[in-house]
This record gives sequence, C-alpha cells and structure tokens, in this order.
Amino acid sequence: MDIAKNPTVTAIVDAALREDLANGDLTTTLLVPPAAQAVARVIARQEMVLAGATIFEKVMNMADPYISVNLKVHDGTKVKPGEELAIVAGKAASILAAERTALDLVMRMSGIATLTRQYVKQLPEGSRTRILDTRKTTPGLRLIERYAVRCGGGLNHRSDLGGGLLIKDNHIAAVGSLARAVAAAKACRDPSHRIEVEVGTLEQVDEAVASGAEVIMLDNMDASTISMAVQRIAGRTLVEVSGNVKLQDVARLANAGVDFISVGALTHSAPACDVSMKFELKGDG
Repeated sequence: MDIAKNPTVTAIVDAALREDLANGDLTTTLLVPPAAQAVARVIARQEMVLAGATIFEKVMNMADPYISVNLKVHDGTKVKPGEELAIVAGKAASILAAERTALDLVMRMSGIATLTRQYVKQLPEGSRTRILDTRKTTPGLRLIERYAVRCGGGLNHRSDLGGGLLIKDNHIAAVGSLARAVAAAKACRDPSHRIEVEVGTLEQVDEAVASGAEVIMLDNMDASTISMAVQRIAGRTLVEVSGNVKLQDVARLANAGVDFISVGALTHSAPACDVSMKFELKGDG
C-alpha cells in the first residue's frame, strides 16, 4: 500500500500543515494575488536516495486538492545533484503555503534513506546479515522514518513496545535475573513472538543461550568480544549487534557471522538531504 494512504501519515501531514499555517501565510497573503497560478520544480541538490515522494504529493493535495503533482522519481531511487524530482502546478499561494512542510518531510526521509543505503552497501556481497533500525525515532514520525529505512534497503526492528519481546538490562534488574526474565516471558508470551535478550558480557551470553532465548543482542561489545560471543553461541540463536555501530564496522561484523546489525543513527542522526523548489509565477489571474 502507498505509505501516503496510511491514516497515521494523514495525521502527521495535517499536524505539520497546521503547525506552519496556524496564523496563515502573512507574506504570501500580502504579496501574491489569490488567483495567481504557478509551476514549481522540485530539485535534488545533492546525491541522495529519495524517500517520501508520495508524501510530498499528499502535503500539496491536503493544502489544496487542486494542486497537480507530477512525480518524476520513485522512492528508493538514487538521484544525482540537479535531478528533477517532481513538477508542481496550481495556485501560487497554495504551493507556497505547503512548500516548507512538503520539502521538510522529503528532506528528513531522504536523509534517513540515504544513510541507510550507505550502511547496506558496506555489507559484503552475498552476506546474510541485515541492517535494522531501532525505536530511536522522532516522536510522532516513526511510521514515515521506518518507511524511509526500507527505502534505503534496511529492515525494521519492532515497531513499538508491543511489537516484540526484547528483554533489556532494566527488565533483568526489575525481575532479578536474566534466566528468571526469560522463564517468565516463556510462560505467558504469544508463541509468534521470539524472545530476544540484550546482553553485555560473555557470561550473560552463556546464560541467555541456556535459558532458551531465541535472539541474543550483543550490546556495546568490542570486536574481539563479539567474535567470541558468536563462537560461543554457535548458531543456537540468532545474533544481533547493537550500540554505536559505525559504517566502517559493518563489514567486520557481517564477516563475524552476526545476523542483524541495528543502528539507531539511521533515524536519530541522519542529516537531512538538500532539496529545493524552483518557483515560476505563471500569471496574476
């Protein structure tokens, strides 16, 4: 399904437009005749992976259903500086009112997709390792940020706290021990949910395997400890690595035999891409 048709995206766009237009568009109201028509071209100003094209169109259409948007590039496509992404036509005042919101969402999403693609490209050819995002997303924007990760070739971790069983250090502290936490989860979980346990030491690795965990997350371990952990797990569980993973770490981790590399930076630290709109007034009505 087109991401732009999701009701959550409608709510995001509505809130963003209301935020920017709470007091109207003073400059446009004073300077631009109400009936003036315009054509605007959306241009990539850097090399990037596009994400959010249909959301851009949705912003424009929610601002004014009579705005026409001709999308030139599909999401997930790598584009070059100067490449035309879309052509917008309609009332000049409406386009100007929606411009910033539409561009901001595309810039944010494309930044995430572009950074994700960089991580994915570091995987050795034929590797079974996959790049995952985390829940370290912008509050309220998780749906579109997770979509942007997929546009970049990554996969999504659990969507929310109800989307999977992940026993972290604070859960273990609250329950009393790792083994006790896993046992409690086994006793009452939905069988479709895998039990994942976050560990920080080799001793915890052994305990997690013995307790019957199905995924072990190696959190903030150094390279040598990760290698030893993978050897000790010996394929008895899936292995995820998390914690401050840099681009230069990806190939080494994949070659060590981990199944997943989760990277919070994909969503919490991706720089926005540079996208602009070139505006041409077509008449004063």
